[in-house]
Amino acid sequence: MGKRNKIIYWVATVWLSLGMVSTGIVQLIKMKEEADMMAHLGYPLYFLTLLGVWKILGVVAVLLPKFPLLKEWAYAGFFFSMSGAVYSHIASGDAAKELFGPVLLLILTAVSWYFRPADRKLSF
Repeated sequence: MGKRNKIIYWVATVWLSLGMVSTGIVQLIKMKEEADMMAHLGYPLYFLTLLGVWKILGVVAVLLPKFPLLKEWAYAGFFFSMSGAVYSHIASGDAAKELFGPVLLLILTAVSWYFRPADRKLSF
């Protein structure tokens, strides 16, 4: 892996991790704005706890060395969570500004996954 790709990987992964941990914490503490948004999207409040825990555990999995299969699951979870958020906002008729966070995290997920080093990939 070249130096450029390593830098791209770490920049994307750090920003992805910060985004997932911060939103995970907000969801775990059931911040009022987050709870209101979940109600607006039609999801039950307990879903916040589930998403928050999964996001934080996903960040741990992505940042830990080794465990490539676990990393694949974490990236897949991030992808499903963020693409689901995008779809939920669109289906609810939300303004485009509501899509910014989930779309950014979706892009960071894809960039981090694509540029991950060989020792963080599944080998067949």
